[in-house]
Amino acid sequence: MEAFNAACDDIAATCFQEKTGSKFYVQELVYHNIRQKHGLSAQLTIRAIAKTCEAYKLNKKVQPTFKPHGSITYDQRILSFKGLGSKFPQVSLTTLDGRRSFDLEIRDYFAGRTDFIQGQVDLVYRDNQFYLYATCEMPEDAPIETEDCLGVDLGVKNISTDSTCEVFSNTKIEQARVRIHKHRSKLQRKNTKSSKRRLKKASRKERRFRTDINHCISKHLVAKAKDTHCMIALEDLTNINKRTTVRKSQRSERLSWAFYQLRMFIDYKAKLTGVSIVLVDPRNTSRQCNSCGYIDKANRRNQSEFCCVSCGHTDNADVNAAKNIRTRGLSTVLLSSATNLLRAG
Repeated sequence: MEAFNAACDDIAATCFQEKTGSKFYVQELVYHNIRQKHGLSAQLTIRAIAKTCEAYKLNKKVQPTFKPHGSITYDQRILSFKGLGSKFPQVSLTTLDGRRSFDLEIRDYFAGRTDFIQGQVDLVYRDNQFYLYATCEMPEDAPIETEDCLGVDLGVKNISTDSTCEVFSNTKIEQARVRIHKHRSKLQRKNTKSSKRRLKKASRKERRFRTDINHCISKHLVAKAKDTHCMIALEDLTNINKRTTVRKSQRSERLSWAFYQLRMFIDYKAKLTGVSIVLVDPRNTSRQCNSCGYIDKANRRNQSEFCCVSCGHTDNADVNAAKNIRTRGLSTVLLSSATNLLRAG
């Protein structure tokens, strides 16, 4: 792993110097030198070149750097699994010393999915242990017949609010975030051997907690949509952090908002169960009255209160937004169906 990432650093210098992320061009320049200098096999060298070129393309203004224990990408030529369904599964990996076999511990959740492993596998070193991150291509259920649409509003104060008025608050996550940050700050100020050990133990704690909450919410929403024969309508919040600003006191809470992760969880869980997802334009969903359709900034008095200045309709602001998302989701589907009928005609 250390040799692989050292090779990536050398390749990155060439990419930056030549101002190119072309794998074929870079391979002609560095292939033989990298193999000779770092002792990598032919395919590991190819994988190192691919990893470096992809990193360079993300930001061509700076030279990529790689940590000594960064992940290695393995493909079918340099990795193979043996006996995944047995009591003693193994994996065969290409190393600097040739091909070697290692014992595997397969977690219960993944045990029933080993038949669906597809493509490349990442070897990751974390907490003094090696992990293999395998991608599984799971079969999708046939789309269910939908009778309605479940609108879901994603937010910072409330993680999600659906059009049936069910709310998942962010209170517990925010309390955990503040508590963990205070704990980390206290340990960082001490700067002792013991505090560093405890700081390492506390790392990723907030992220794990937030991920678990998002898994629970997405699972509940998808199950609810399936049971009620509904599709799920979500706002397309791409680049929202670039398009909007918040006060300085709210930056930490806003930047830790894992809305994209929640959307991805909902998306893949929905595909596995046959629930359809539709993305709608998020503009003015919080300012539009779901009763009369009037749009005005003054409609939303604060984070939680909505009162239409035109018709006087009042509601929870997030619930009102979720109902607007539901309406837009239904309109999008009807428009798409009408367009398909016109094309067929």
